[in-house]
Amino acid sequence: MTPELLFDFTVDKSKKTVLITREFDAELSLVWDAFTKAELLDQWGAPKPWTARTKHMNFEVGGRRFYAMVSPDGLERWAIQKYTSITPKTNFKMFNTFADKDENPELPGSDWDFTFSDQGEITKVIITIYNESLERMEKMIEMGFKEGYAMSMRNLEELLAALSQRK
Repeated sequence: MTPELLFDFTVDKSKKTVLITREFDAELSLVWDAFTKAELLDQWGAPKPWTARTKHMNFEVGGRRFYAMVSPDGLERWAIQKYTSITPKTNFKMFNTFADKDENPELPGSDWDFTFSDQGEITKVIITIYNESLERMEKMIEMGFKEGYAMSMRNLEELLAALSQRK
């Protein structure tokens, strides 16, 4: 029986922050890998019908991921994620910003803080996104960030289910 899994998305405009809490029916180590390995991120990291394509990724403090979300007709939206803190299997932080195809950042960006915890049968992930600019945060929400992220989380849930059955 699949447990009821939490998905909460809260916007706090006074703190320019989005708080996302999501539970997954998978082991913590698998969920951690899904957030920290390019080959897995590319399988769930974009809302369908878009896909994610990592050009390069170095998951270490000071390292970065440069990737694109690609539409079915080939439109690319690039982003840079620079890792600022990593505590294996429990937490990592990164600075995220959009960029052009030549890896030039489009500031302002946002600080993302991911916390992972084992809850027995499930893994809970808490994501705090602090935006440098309220205007940027409001624009992203207007453009469908909540809906897009929810779709990506469903992609991840399906991927985790498939990977869990292979063990």
